[in-house]
Amino acid sequence: MPTPTPHNNAELGDIAKVVLMPGDPLRAKVVADTYLEDVTCFNEVRNMLGFTGYYQGHRVSVMGSGMGMPSIGIYSYELYHFYGVNAIIRIGSAGGINKNVQVRDIVFGQGACTDSNFAYQYGLPGTIAPIADFGLLRRAVEAAERRGARYHVGNLLSTDIFYNAYNYIKEWDEMGVLATEMEAAALYLNAAKAGKKALGIMTVSDHLVTGKQLSAELRQNSFTEMMEIALEVAVSEA
Repeated sequence: MPTPTPHNNAELGDIAKVVLMPGDPLRAKVVADTYLEDVTCFNEVRNMLGFTGYYQGHRVSVMGSGMGMPSIGIYSYELYHFYGVNAIIRIGSAGGINKNVQVRDIVFGQGACTDSNFAYQYGLPGTIAPIADFGLLRRAVEAAERRGARYHVGNLLSTDIFYNAYNYIKEWDEMGVLATEMEAAALYLNAAKAGKKALGIMTVSDHLVTGKQLSAELRQNSFTEMMEIALEVAVSEA
């Protein structure tokens, strides 16, 4: 498909090889305004803002994905296939499930379990396990350790349902799932099919078992740590 696409009015070359992807397009703007230099806005279609600039001399882009796997499925597919993007790092919030995970902790999604049917399109004779790129994951863990950040590495649950009629938490917790969110599995599957790289980095904003949640101030501070780790990984990949 030629660029621009129906969802992205960027031209080929407007987007860097590495893209940070929060769900909220306004968070993409915060990242661009706070950390990037010489910034240009490459997309405003459907208000899904995207920006390209420079961080520590390296060209990096940041773009919103919207909520849920259908939305990130569209945007990440186009970035990988039509815009020459090599790596996407999802940055966002997650709800804690495991008792060892606390609010403000960072979770690196080594894998992403899902209740979605996103993978049916590949016609696989079994069930695929969507996983992150190990190189990105390793560098993210190293960056967290240099900062002394509290982090966990393991399985996420990427769910299609925010308001679930059935309380599924106990079953996923028993299988060692750390936290739940709504996008990583689709991102990982798109990356696998395209032969590209992906990683999900999430800050735990609330805990679905204990009921604890971050205040607005602590949420901002914790997300800052997550965003800076992601930018460090992006620079190492750019």
